[in-house]
Amino acid sequence: MKPRHKRTAMIVGALASIAIAAYFVLNAFQSNLVFFFSPTQVDAGEAPQNRTFRVGGLVKEGSVKRNNLTVSFVVTDSLKEVPVSYTGILPDLFSEGKGVVAQGQLGNDGHFTASEVLAKHDENYMPPEAQHALDQAEIEKASKSLK
Repeated sequence: MKPRHKRTAMIVGALASIAIAAYFVLNAFQSNLVFFFSPTQVDAGEAPQNRTFRVGGLVKEGSVKRNNLTVSFVVTDSLKEVPVSYTGILPDLFSEGKGVVAQGQLGNDGHFTASEVLAKHDENYMPPEAQHALDQAEIEKASKSLK
């Protein structure tokens, strides 16, 4: 084999190795990507079925029901609601009427099963995605009341 052919084979092999490594990195990134949806988006069917995502909003007043370590509650953006169940210990700041982001999967029945629940940190903080979803819901609610 001529040196030129060896060099060409090495370059092709290196490019193939880089392409395979890039494929594996991008595939791992895609499988770990978690999107955020508001209750209105979940109700509209924009949220994926059988895939992990986050839903955020406010915990509806009077919706928290506890059964040992399993807690059921409703997340709302003041326009639509999503029923959520979580088994585990909730954050200390979790309470009704406060901001929450739950990560998990949506069942075929529209019930969200959370694997993780995040509560807001203080009185003034709310995750930007949840605040944006609440603002959009308020605008939509106001525009419907004007019609």
